[in-house]
Amino acid sequence: MRLIFLGDVVGRSGREAVAQHLPGLRSRYRPDLVVVNGENAAHGFGITEEIFQGLLAAGADVVTLGNHAFDQREALIFIERYPNLLRPLNWPQGCPGRGVALVETATGKRVLVMQAMGRVMIEPMLDDPFAAVSRELDACPLSQACDAVLIDFHAEASSEKMAFGHFCDGRASLVVGTHTHVPTADHQILPGGTAYLTDAGMCGDYNSVIGMDKTEPLQRFLRKLPVERMRPAEGEATLCGVAVETDDQTGKAVLVAPLRLGGRLDEARIAAWENGFA
Repeated sequence: MRLIFLGDVVGRSGREAVAQHLPGLRSRYRPDLVVVNGENAAHGFGITEEIFQGLLAAGADVVTLGNHAFDQREALIFIERYPNLLRPLNWPQGCPGRGVALVETATGKRVLVMQAMGRVMIEPMLDDPFAAVSRELDACPLSQACDAVLIDFHAEASSEKMAFGHFCDGRASLVVGTHTHVPTADHQILPGGTAYLTDAGMCGDYNSVIGMDKTEPLQRFLRKLPVERMRPAEGEATLCGVAVETDDQTGKAVLVAPLRLGGRLDEARIAAWENGFA
């Protein structure tokens, strides 16, 4: 099975990059499932229903969120209507929406998709993500109740992300980090067969400070005084993510590769899936 995950979509430039590149990726690589993190898609803070629908139209099957899940207040309402829009599952009981979905692909395969949020240097402070994810993995075991498991771990600290990857090793097909907006170079298959990447990076303009126009973040670092609301940079975005191929019998990863298209960063295509293309 082929899975593609795209990192945090930041503002209009990020949305445009997804709209520009994702249809071609679906046509070229024919992934079974595409998951996109959309928590910064609405002017850098949260997501609207219209933007969510736009990501689906571009080719996303599931959209995940994060600490900005409810920055757009309408999300508190419309999230209940969409089982493929996921906020962190370790939000306390009573939070709108859901954090896990069992998605059936066009070929009848079942993929368990979930998102959890870390607790180191990130707000709000949620329930224990390790325990919450473990319960879901026990309830829907890889290769028994589902054919693949994809986990978006939305966290600040690389140590917490790495620990979480090892915690899930052998029980998930992919654990990928989001939130820090910078693509890391540590894509690997862990000893138990789980593909891992500390951060997928963002779909956004990298002539920025993690996707935001440079002026206001520099002002805050230099003078410790906020002057205005931060806004996304609007130059050409780089689409960043990761691709994973799984074994049909075990659901474990046999390939993991970074994916980067457009913008300022060096391009990274999925060489193993390029057979037959010029």
